[in-house]
Amino acid sequence: MPNSAASQTLFLYSTTVSDVGTVRSNNQDSSFAGEHLAAICDGMGGHAGGDTASTIAIRSLAHIEHDDVSGDIQAVSRMLETSVIAAHDAIVGKAKRERKLAGMGTTVTAVVLVAGYWVLAHIGDSRAYLLRDGKLTRMTHDHSLVQHLIDMGRINEAEAKNHPQRNVVMRVLGDFDIDPRPDIAIRKAHPADRWLLCSDGLCGVLEDSTIEQVMADCTDQEECAQRLVGMALKAGSTDNVTAVIADATLALDANAFDLPHQTLLVGGAASSSLEPIADIVNAPVATSPALREDRTSPAMRAAALREDAKRKDKTGPAPRVVQPADVREENGDRTVPDTGEIPVVQKSDGRVTADPNDPEVKKAIHHEQLEQRHAKRVRRHRNRFAVMLTSIVVLAVLAGTAWGAYAWSQSRYYLAANDGVVTIYRGVNTNLFGLSLSHEVKKTTIEVSSLPQSWQDQLDQGIAVDSYDAATEHAAFIKSELDKEAAKKAAEEEAKKQATESSKTNGDSSDSTDKSDSSSSTTDKSGTSSGSTPKIGAADDATKSDTSKDGAAQ
Repeated sequence: MPNSAASQTLFLYSTTVSDVGTVRSNNQDSSFAGEHLAAICDGMGGHAGGDTASTIAIRSLAHIEHDDVSGDIQAVSRMLETSVIAAHDAIVGKAKRERKLAGMGTTVTAVVLVAGYWVLAHIGDSRAYLLRDGKLTRMTHDHSLVQHLIDMGRINEAEAKNHPQRNVVMRVLGDFDIDPRPDIAIRKAHPADRWLLCSDGLCGVLEDSTIEQVMADCTDQEECAQRLVGMALKAGSTDNVTAVIADATLALDANAFDLPHQTLLVGGAASSSLEPIADIVNAPVATSPALREDRTSPAMRAAALREDAKRKDKTGPAPRVVQPADVREENGDRTVPDTGEIPVVQKSDGRVTADPNDPEVKKAIHHEQLEQRHAKRVRRHRNRFAVMLTSIVVLAVLAGTAWGAYAWSQSRYYLAANDGVVTIYRGVNTNLFGLSLSHEVKKTTIEVSSLPQSWQDQLDQGIAVDSYDAATEHAAFIKSELDKEAAKKAAEEEAKKQATESSKTNGDSSDSTDKSDSSSSTTDKSGTSSGSTPKIGAADDATKSDTSKDGAAQ
């Protein structure tokens, strides 16, 4: 393997197009298209995680764009592998510090042109295709479950496209217990080589034969990328769709001053913050062109002609270009960038680098780690103090509230039954965590059993009053009402007794009257004897007189 420049100098020109698709709410793909480096990263891990992971990976790889000038193929190969592992460490570190990002990860597929050779790094299920002499070759092996099943002979390629677990990836960078070392391949570069780096949102729905035809027919890089992304969406892709097209071009005069140079392009999630990447590559960086509206069919062209009179063509927002730090500083618009966990270091020669192999970058990383640990200790101590202070305040509030509630309860009184008599209590008729909030003050002589049932039920629940005087007054009221009720009952009993005796007296009088009436009736039945009694009595006397006279004569 040669370590010097090839006899024929090749230059890389690339472009990228990325679209969120028709289903997802955000774009978790990130892509980079440069003059030395082309890369695609497909993030995963939820709404807040996948875009962060893919952005960190692109930022970790970006320094290769200007750090591979030495022409040492093996050094670039090691640099590429180390940068991928550094991206993994940065993703894991950020996920540990921000738990909402736990489980995030990303694929990485990147190719570098150095000294007439391609250096390819790959991990995950994004793909790299190489079109050479009109023939398309897949240069990567998917690290996915369905690819494993294909390799084992359990399913075929057609079945893999509709397999329910086709999105399960077995090797990625991120917050997982997985080997983060990428597959590295080195291949001789040929003039007119064309690469396609794409996310599974594209290769998962388009056949390799379709991809080959489009790449062979479209000589314009951007048109090729636009057509592939548009076709994937038409084919029903439900994922983000990203394509990077990179061409190797032979320069007849490598020392010419008028060699064309492209603006570095960043697509997808990483394009939301271009400043860190511009600082890393120390060159202008632009957002990738947006996906254009498809007007290739006659019907669409006719519809577009009709709509052009009403509204402007939908071409998407204009690309945004960001200058490196020194230019921004001159223009007065420099801000402190977020470099995605990899510090950007300005070397003594003025170059800006984020290569984790650079001693100054390593020193900066170590310094940042020390500062982060110190800040973490300070936050932990502050958090402990805040927790203790909050606990003391909460306990004080609870104690004050409890004391206030108890003090209020002791200003209340109620009447209830105790030991069979009405009793006055101070407090409220309840308990808190087994602690009674009332105590007995005075027992009355009122027996509960002598009260009506409705009053007994009220005493069971407790009759609440505002003060002790009110309690005694209520007890006196109960006593008076009970006395009234007893007097009323006594009066009723007395009236009932008198009524009974009167009824009995009237009964005896009636019996005497009845007996008298009966004697009279008997006398009446003797007829005239009654009327002639005197008479009956005179005859007897005459008889008796005659008899006496007869006896005297004798």
